[in-house]
Amino acid sequence: MRANNSATATSTIAVTATAESATAAASATATAPATAAPSAIDPLRRGTLLAVLGVLSFSLTFPSTVWGLESFGPWSLVTVRSTLAALIAGVFLLVGRVPLPERRHWAGLAVVAGGVVIGFPLLTTLALQTSTTSHAAVVVGLLPLTTATFAALRTGRRPSRTFWGAAVSGAVVVIAFTLQQSGGAVSRGDLYLFGALLVCAAGYTEGGRLARLMPGWQVIGWALILCLPLMVAGSAVALSLEPVRLTAHGVIGLVWVAAGSTFFGLYVWYRGMASIGIPKASQLQLAQPLLTLFWSVFLLGETLPLAAPLAAVAVLVCIAVTQRAKS
Repeated sequence: MRANNSATATSTIAVTATAESATAAASATATAPATAAPSAIDPLRRGTLLAVLGVLSFSLTFPSTVWGLESFGPWSLVTVRSTLAALIAGVFLLVGRVPLPERRHWAGLAVVAGGVVIGFPLLTTLALQTSTTSHAAVVVGLLPLTTATFAALRTGRRPSRTFWGAAVSGAVVVIAFTLQQSGGAVSRGDLYLFGALLVCAAGYTEGGRLARLMPGWQVIGWALILCLPLMVAGSAVALSLEPVRLTAHGVIGLVWVAAGSTFFGLYVWYRGMASIGIPKASQLQLAQPLLTLFWSVFLLGETLPLAAPLAAVAVLVCIAVTQRAKS
């Protein structure tokens, strides 16, 4: 992000200097748009908008996974989605002639790959074989608090007590809401979800840190490329062992989790985290379970719990507090 801002500033100076060397009329025409562009969108608002787009993309992941499971087995769906996402990323990296990351970044990229490319998709897909999307949303409800904790440990930053109080309150609201709807029972699917929560929080934290050193799309792009050999081999094995019954829903679900959630969603998410900070960006995900509930009703025909509007208001209040709290 810093490199991009620096490049923008340099471009603006160059355009202004060129305009001043021209006639007065041409200078007035050429300079005004150039000098207004950098301040047109506040960096904080832009970062927040990017993080929100990431949350919207992620909110469709569970319903899309359920659709994908109509056509593919769980292992096939995970390996094929990662393979397709890696191919998309590879095209962008080749077209952009992006050089290989520095050696010191590969360990962090491995954490991102293990958390958000392999671990989270696999564990949540296994969980969704027996859990509804509304129940699975508990992992997303806990994710902001867990990500903020990982970020505090990883970066050494300490958010304020107000921040933590609002974060914990929001997590409690989401947990109470989702567990009340499921009866509070702990199943094997719940264990998958809690495991997914931990690995995803680690991947988010490391990805947010790397997004300060390189563009966000390159972070997820290289993480996907790192997994490509394993995912190609996994796809070949899984597709040979699990039955495939292609349906419209199944194909759409696969395409979305590959291009929408895995590539685009993580791209804008990491850029947003790099702009506004990992703890604050993670709190925007408090709204994700409720968005997922909406999609589960609209796309899957699940019944919307009556407590959803009350939980939505409480969560939005918590988000507002965390966004205003000083880190």
